[in-house]
Amino acid sequence: MKKLLTFFAACGVMSAAIAAEENSAAAPATMEAVEAVQINLNVVWTLIAGILVFVMQAGFALVEAGLTRAKNTSNIMMKNVMDFVIGSVCFWIIGSAFMFGATKAGFIGTDGFFMDIFTSGDDWNWTYMFFQTMFCATAATIVSGAMAERTQFRSYLIYSAVISLFIYPIAGKWAWGGGWLADLNFHDFAGSTVVHSVGGWLALTGAIVLGPRIGKYGPDGKPRAIPGHNIAFAAIGVLVLWIGWFGFNPGSTVAGNGDIGRVALVTNFGAVAGTLTAMFTAWLILKKPDASMTLNGALAGLVAITAPCDIVTPVGALIIGAVAGVLVVLSVLAVDRIKVDDPVGAVSVHLVNGVWGTLACGLFGAEGVLKIADANTGLFYGGGFHTTGVQILGIAAYGAWAFILGMITFVILKKTTGLRVSAEEELKGLDITEHGNDAYAGFQIFTNE
Repeated sequence: MKKLLTFFAACGVMSAAIAAEENSAAAPATMEAVEAVQINLNVVWTLIAGILVFVMQAGFALVEAGLTRAKNTSNIMMKNVMDFVIGSVCFWIIGSAFMFGATKAGFIGTDGFFMDIFTSGDDWNWTYMFFQTMFCATAATIVSGAMAERTQFRSYLIYSAVISLFIYPIAGKWAWGGGWLADLNFHDFAGSTVVHSVGGWLALTGAIVLGPRIGKYGPDGKPRAIPGHNIAFAAIGVLVLWIGWFGFNPGSTVAGNGDIGRVALVTNFGAVAGTLTAMFTAWLILKKPDASMTLNGALAGLVAITAPCDIVTPVGALIIGAVAGVLVVLSVLAVDRIKVDDPVGAVSVHLVNGVWGTLACGLFGAEGVLKIADANTGLFYGGGFHTTGVQILGIAAYGAWAFILGMITFVILKKTTGLRVSAEEELKGLDITEHGNDAYAGFQIFTNE
């Protein structure tokens, strides 16, 4: 019996040893399976987020159409379709290489043209290229609103191509493509500056070179309101953009993990705070809770929270959004007074609040509180002035780049192909004169405003 027990004990030891050996062999295989699942989650989430960013094109189209006059609706829609189409091709041909190609100078990519830098690797690269293309198209779309109702369509196509080929991708290289600002630890998680303030600076230069719409300023130089024809369009457009921003910001994690929920919540807080403070600020100044100001407040909050959405707390997001809502109202009124005609408030929403959101990274960055890397801890959380200084440097660099390149681009267009339609065409509306049809056939009422 004793020998039998000894035999069974030996068998047990051997079985345990075999099982341990099998488990050790299975462990790498299990880890590989887990990694494969995570990679696929990253791909699926980033692709969905890219689709949500694409939906923002519809939101921009509705906002711009709603805040301008009926006689220019087809023109607005055509521009929002075509800048996406042009941006997609141009970013593939050259833009992506300028933004993500290898470089020693930290300023511009020098290889990987025709999407080689994306398609030469694994399946992830296809998804990342798609996601980044959506961002490029957004930067070009921002310019459309500030130059609405008086820009030649052919010139619009040309400058959309220039933005997508050179201006946006090179700017993107500095922060997102391993460029010189990235080396300094400049923080712009999803594009308050890289996308929005760059687009805003270009919108400002375009509006300056174009000049104001006919009838915008009276003989005394005071601004006159030119109401948009469809606030319902504008409101729906803002809500569509709000939805799209849940791809824009959480999608920039490019990872299907728990961070996307936190970034989405913070993004929403920025938007709601901006909406509230814009409404109350407009109510105080204009004596009415103005709808267009309130809607722009939501967009201002979203733009401002885009840069710091991964490193701020919900309280920080509420403060950032609240400041953005006040800024957008004051800025819209100020831009009007300096005789820059911006029909949809693009400069105030995207430029002013893109700058504010980028600066807010250096103030409200709470990475230590959130228990993640503390390289971007803000001034209000004990991070000192260095982080804020880097953010200011980035803001200044992007402003100089976009403003100078934008001014050069629009002045050249004005002197060559022409930038603005004739006075007669502007009064009739660009739907008829530029496209030969109108958006409300049989219903539109033309005026000389």
